[in-house]
Amino acid sequence: MIQAEISIYPIATRTTSASFYIAKAIDSIRNVNNLRYEINSMRTILESDDMDVIYNASKKMIETVHNLGIARVEVIIKIDSRRDKNVKMEEKLNSIKKFMESK
Repeated sequence: MIQAEISIYPIATRTTSASFYIAKAIDSIRNVNNLRYEINSMRTILESDDMDVIYNASKKMIETVHNLGIARVEVIIKIDSRRDKNVKMEEKLNSIKKFMESK
């Protein structure tokens, strides 16, 4: 399973808010086959068993922001590719929480 953390930063927008552009980027991957995603206040997590799906979704998000008139987009992507186990986002989070609750 592959999880990728992607953060998109549109540069030189009219305001200090980037939420419109980020929302449109996320909307652009809503119907991508074999892709799950989760958003939070700082980044988006992409999940797939195919690296090409992760790559194409990332590219689609970036192109969406460019197509909204933003000439420069900074992107940070961190990838966790694991082949020994098929661990989903929720399972990773539950594993962490299990250790937080025990004393």
